[in-house]
Amino acid sequence: MDYQQATRYLISLGNEVRAWASDSVNVAKLGLENITQLTEDLGRPQDAYPSLLVAGTNGKGSVAAMLDAVLRASGLRSGLYTSPHLVEINERIRLAGQPIPGEEFAELFNRLRARMERLLAENRLRYHPTYFECLTAMALEYFRRQSCEFAVLEVGLGGRLDSTNIVKPRLSVITQIDYDHERFLGQTLAAIASEKAGIIKPASVVVSTASHPEAAGVIRETARRQGARLVEVWNEYSAEELCGEEGLYRFRACRADGFSLPISLSLRGSHQVENGLGAVAAALELAAMGFPVTEQSIQQGLASTQWPGRLELLQQDPPVYVDGAHNPAGARALVRFWDETFPSRRIILVYGAMRDKAVPEITEILFPRASAVIVTRPEQFRSATPETIRDLASHLCPRLLVESSPGKALEAALELARTGDLIFVTGSLYLVGDIKRLWQTDPARGRDREVLPLSPTGH
Repeated sequence: MDYQQATRYLISLGNEVRAWASDSVNVAKLGLENITQLTEDLGRPQDAYPSLLVAGTNGKGSVAAMLDAVLRASGLRSGLYTSPHLVEINERIRLAGQPIPGEEFAELFNRLRARMERLLAENRLRYHPTYFECLTAMALEYFRRQSCEFAVLEVGLGGRLDSTNIVKPRLSVITQIDYDHERFLGQTLAAIASEKAGIIKPASVVVSTASHPEAAGVIRETARRQGARLVEVWNEYSAEELCGEEGLYRFRACRADGFSLPISLSLRGSHQVENGLGAVAAALELAAMGFPVTEQSIQQGLASTQWPGRLELLQQDPPVYVDGAHNPAGARALVRFWDETFPSRRIILVYGAMRDKAVPEITEILFPRASAVIVTRPEQFRSATPETIRDLASHLCPRLLVESSPGKALEAALELARTGDLIFVTGSLYLVGDIKRLWQTDPARGRDREVLPLSPTGH
């Protein structure tokens, strides 16, 4: 198979959530048995390099990207495995800041598929590996082949039963915990935190920014039970001399023992300050373990981090932002960004969501702040229909329109925009991916407006 054929095959297996929830049989698939068997057959590639795991509800991708940037600034050949992708599947597997080339992706997949068929024939696999299990095995093997010197692995869903949890990380990081994927992870913050805390290994080190008392208590108890040393960032670090300009923040990362380091962030939003502190704390733990991380490389990495689809500015006139706020915590962070950065500007919102998300709660947070809302449907099988969203939320905004496709919704927003208005596309990373795909294939979509240059890893 070539790259396109390989990606179609993987997509046919269903994404992370579909693999967990498509039918009752899949309930039996939860666990690490399959990925363990796959990696054992590959010769345990995850043991060839040190790694760290990042779990959490919100901020885990940003923190993973920050730490990857810090490691690269430290001179290490770093691998980064994240999910979901925005435009192309190979974005999920990066080495030295670059996505895996399509030819190598296809070659890895073809070799893995042959192994899977043999293992299934030998009854060493109870069921066909899932989409995420395949990609995880491919990432771990790719990093070994490419002589990766450190791998940063973002947990896909949960933690305890996630495929990434087969590694023995040098460090575990847990970001803020909030309600999301309750069907799979539990209906309370304590239950969700317990799943996330499943990445904490015996006698290990864990860095946590999860400050909600209920979640923090679970993480603290799990660390105690595992004999792990816990760094509670929200308790041990602070951001002093905080200063923001157009959504970008500078601050001094401080600790009670006198540590102080000026930090400039390249990711927008005040919520990134907390993520930045978490990355600083994690990077300092790596330095204490003997990795070549310095204060200068921490500063350089955080100032150069790129993480597309999160308050990413696509064009300047009118400003068009995309942001993957897909749960209530993400929606609150987005409104905070509006209020802090553009308190008196009109917001035109393009919104689309997955039907298994907390759409009523999210729309109650976002829609009243917008002057106009265009609801649409991401090109994904789990997406809610725009008519459903309209029926749920038409009372929340004086002007709510329906457009059948993301492209038409963006065009409608551009037509509505007046001088000084801002356009935000949000509700799902799938919708963000749809818009970025349109933008990259047709950059003239902004007509005669100034369009920012785009790259697969650009802001």
